Amino acid sequence: MPHISHVAVQTPAHSAVGELLSYTCDEVLQPGTLVRVPLGKRELLGVVWDTPAAPADIPPGVELRSIACVLPGIAPLSRGWRRLVGFAAHYYQRSVGEIAVTALPPQLRDMTAEQLTRRLAPPKPAKAKSSKSKKAQAEENFEDAAAAIAVAAPAPTTPLVALSAEQTSVFAQIEQNPGPFLLYGSTGSGKTEVYLRAVQALLDANPEAQALVMVPEINLTPQLQERFVARFTPQYGQEAVVSMHSGMTNPQRLKSWLAAHTGRARIVLGTRMSIFASLPGLKLIVVDEEHDASYKQQEGARYSARDLALWRGRDTGSKVILGSATPSLESWYASDGEVGRYQRLEMPSRIGAAALPRVRLVDMTQQPKRIVFSPPLIDAITDRVKRGEQSLILLNRRGFAPVLFCADCNWKSDCPHCSAHQVFHKGDRTLRCHHCGFTQRVPFACPSCGNPDILPLGKGTEQLQEELERLLRNVQRPDGDPARVARIDADTTKAKGSLEEQLAAMHAGDIDVLVGTQMVAKGHDFRRITLVAAVQPDSALYSSDYRAPERLFCLLMQAAGRAGRDALYVKAQGSAPEMWIQTHDAQHAVYAALKRHDYPAFAKQQLQERLDAGMPPYAFQAIVRADARTQEAAQAFLSAATQVAKDAGLPYLDEVFIYPPIPMAVQRVANVERAQMLLEATNRSALLRFLNSWQQYLHWLRGLPDHKGLVRWLVDVDPLSI
Repeated sequence: MPHISHVAVQTPAHSAVGELLSYTCDEVLQPGTLVRVPLGKRELLGVVWDTPAAPADIPPGVELRSIACVLPGIAPLSRGWRRLVGFAAHYYQRSVGEIAVTALPPQLRDMTAEQLTRRLAPPKPAKAKSSKSKKAQAEENFEDAAAAIAVAAPAPTTPLVALSAEQTSVFAQIEQNPGPFLLYGSTGSGKTEVYLRAVQALLDANPEAQALVMVPEINLTPQLQERFVARFTPQYGQEAVVSMHSGMTNPQRLKSWLAAHTGRARIVLGTRMSIFASLPGLKLIVVDEEHDASYKQQEGARYSARDLALWRGRDTGSKVILGSATPSLESWYASDGEVGRYQRLEMPSRIGAAALPRVRLVDMTQQPKRIVFSPPLIDAITDRVKRGEQSLILLNRRGFAPVLFCADCNWKSDCPHCSAHQVFHKGDRTLRCHHCGFTQRVPFACPSCGNPDILPLGKGTEQLQEELERLLRNVQRPDGDPARVARIDADTTKAKGSLEEQLAAMHAGDIDVLVGTQMVAKGHDFRRITLVAAVQPDSALYSSDYRAPERLFCLLMQAAGRAGRDALYVKAQGSAPEMWIQTHDAQHAVYAALKRHDYPAFAKQQLQERLDAGMPPYAFQAIVRADARTQEAAQAFLSAATQVAKDAGLPYLDEVFIYPPIPMAVQRVANVERAQMLLEATNRSALLRFLNSWQQYLHWLRGLPDHKGLVRWLVDVDPLSI
């Protein structure tokens, strides 16, 4: 008699097929086994789940399909991994199959048993001589070359640097206490060295232990990897340190996943996706820059990798370290002495007696109108260039200008598919929508009235680079060469390896002034930067999103931390690090706290505002979003969802406040209208239980004829933007 297994499979979104699907097999399969199963006309990857089924559980007349094959050579995924997936699916209102399968490497999802067997086979010995051409040989070896992880050769073991008194105290507390810990350390205080010591102590004490170290951005992974590789591969071997992020090729991601799953990899460095890595020996999780919004997935299952790290640490008994110079207000609140969920560890001083940069506010209401850079800031940048020092200019908007404008008829470069402007990119003379990707050439004249004098409005990183090159054209470096201005943003780093090349040039001192977006404002250890300037930060102060001041403060504080990190260099130059901010509201409380580098004061003021307004972390939120062909159809679905919840008398409805549906800030993207509805509760459990009971009604509503114009709906628990 065949055995029956429940399998987690990624079913179509909103199909309401079910959490798990039942299949037959000739043998009893252990939970966590990877299998390939038929679904419709396709064959998909699935994971055998925990609950076995008996023939009596199957309704009469139902004929089950058979599992196509079991993937060989891969040990079953652990119970702890399955618990993590189950919790994430329940909390973030997604199916178990979606979370489980998308957490696995993309290449593994498409492999047959035969392909996997070949992939896991040991490599054949190299032949003494090949008659193939170099091109043919290169093509044959391409997959193996791509699968190899690009890590530096093991560096010779070097003596450990001496810890400061603050680092020593923090490391001792991590060793002695269970955590979780919030490591609040100023930029340049040596948090990374504390992470390295914690990982070293773990691996020395337990030969099977594994550590997960998470960073928010892909471009920070190679830099951190270099330090971990240099520290650990001489002792533990080349496979001891692997990376996991979406910038890797599929063979690379599969190789890293297999190394972690088998325990060969002792340390995994990755972005938010790495929280679902299969780590059977996991004992330590580090979340660097834990405040960063990049830890929240914004497509598909909208999970928070930081929050899942805390849950996974508690479930597996692993220590968790959250590190940041500007912690999220939720983490800061949780580490308060009265709340006490996290243990707060503080490192307020920079390594080597390096001073925090002096913050200088430039009141742009007192400067000449329509200028990009104030004269005092240009003078300061010029002085740095002449002394051989580097400057960083921050503007979190790429392109030349956010919009083109015709003064005669008020035409603007609106995207035809979105309720947003097309951004003017001067480098290739294009207008691009940063929401849907639509691109077109810049018109020679206004499309509406024919006026040839259309003007750019606003500023982008391209414009800043061009303006700096003009202003510094006669400024010379100490070696007599002209000043060099470079730009790093999403446009200049598209080509493979371009980001690494530009960062290397910055570290080598070949660049004098770097213009960039937020991707260069955090994590990088530029030793020669002594001046950082934020050109247009005010827009975040007047946003409708209550988290905007927190995001702005964190970005500016992180950017300021790029200046003066090398105390010996600053002293030798006879210089002093500075952070310049050009603002039209110099008296704002955000800038006042930033000027003092006083994050605790800023957090106290913001938390009081959140308490008065009943906002997180004093309340819990979720958003239900609907995308439809018309705005009316989107809002009609959300209104019907509210009504059906009231008519059904869903549990905990009296503890959840449902706001009326409204259009999203950018309400149309790629010709799809978007609306949202906010839910709030003072009790997290009540909100989650209400959402769980509401799911079946949302599926039911979508199938009604009244909502045929609906494209999709989704639930976002703990949203970061409203």
